[in-house]
Amino acid sequence: MQLPAHGSNPAHLYKALGMDQPEKTVDFSVNINPLGSPDVIKNSWQNWFEGIYDYPDPSFTTLKQTIALKEGIAASYLLPGNGASELITLIARHLQGKKVLIIHPAFSEYESACRIENCTISHFLLDPPEWKFEGELLQQKLRAADAVFFCHPNNPTGVQYDRTTIDWLIDTCEQTKTLLIIDEAFYDFSSSPISSIKKAGKNQFLLVLRSLTKMYGIAGLRLGFLAGHQELLFEISKSQPHWSVNAIALKAGNECLKAVDHPKQTCSYIDQERNRLFSFFQEIGFVHSPSAINFYLIRDPSLDSQQELFMFLVKKGLVLRHTYNFPGLKGKWLRAAVKKEEENQLLMEALIQWKRGS
Repeated sequence: MQLPAHGSNPAHLYKALGMDQPEKTVDFSVNINPLGSPDVIKNSWQNWFEGIYDYPDPSFTTLKQTIALKEGIAASYLLPGNGASELITLIARHLQGKKVLIIHPAFSEYESACRIENCTISHFLLDPPEWKFEGELLQQKLRAADAVFFCHPNNPTGVQYDRTTIDWLIDTCEQTKTLLIIDEAFYDFSSSPISSIKKAGKNQFLLVLRSLTKMYGIAGLRLGFLAGHQELLFEISKSQPHWSVNAIALKAGNECLKAVDHPKQTCSYIDQERNRLFSFFQEIGFVHSPSAINFYLIRDPSLDSQQELFMFLVKKGLVLRHTYNFPGLKGKWLRAAVKKEEENQLLMEALIQWKRGS
């Protein structure tokens, strides 16, 4: 059974399973903001139409200035891109043929992009259920690596580490001269975010990756950015095509970043629904990861592989994310996004049915 490597697009999953897609499905596999896009996107869309006639700004000037103002860093420390995926690809090209360490569990795109560039890949696995760091063991791995990818908050666990742990990792990588790439794609879904973006421009061994598509619900537009030392970004940008970010995405990103109430409202909602879900899981005997953001891992502790539960939910039109291609997880967990209240309720009711039937 060849399951899709990413979440989103349930039609692909049902096709891979050889099943007819139910009339109504809820896609828990995609981690986009359940509240959708800021109102400014809908309200401004018609006014942006003329932007399709002109080439977009190849220097991303206005967007970089808006990001710089919001984050309190220099615009010269920023490199926008066509979503985080393009930027991961550019980083992998920069690392061509080098030794790359990935701290797992992690987004699968790091490894696939680096393998295309003939990098030598090694893994450092964090163990459930807390996925804590073992500093001494990790330090040994870092000494042998040219670069390391670290997803924080973590995808797929949703775990957020404390400032001391992150600073230790940054300092250790600087000492070992290992380029640290911190993927902060979901940092703004945390009510108490821990970001390293202000350190990036002054440290030649640190890159911070951000996505604008998740929080602002613009996945179809594709937009993200890197923060890092100016010389490092210049080298990475050499592989970036001209006009890689379209004009509408640039306008949307600029306005989204000014919609300061949207992340606040989102975090408040996510916290409330996540706490409701976690209380329910504990009550009926499911185990979940200690997530601080808009998705989490879940498992029935009576099962090793969660495939049976996965299929039970799929047949009910509830599509969770499998974890077969996450090293260290290998199908022992399922990932689910925090969705709208009524959708989360459907999942809860299905899990009650599962427990009654198992």
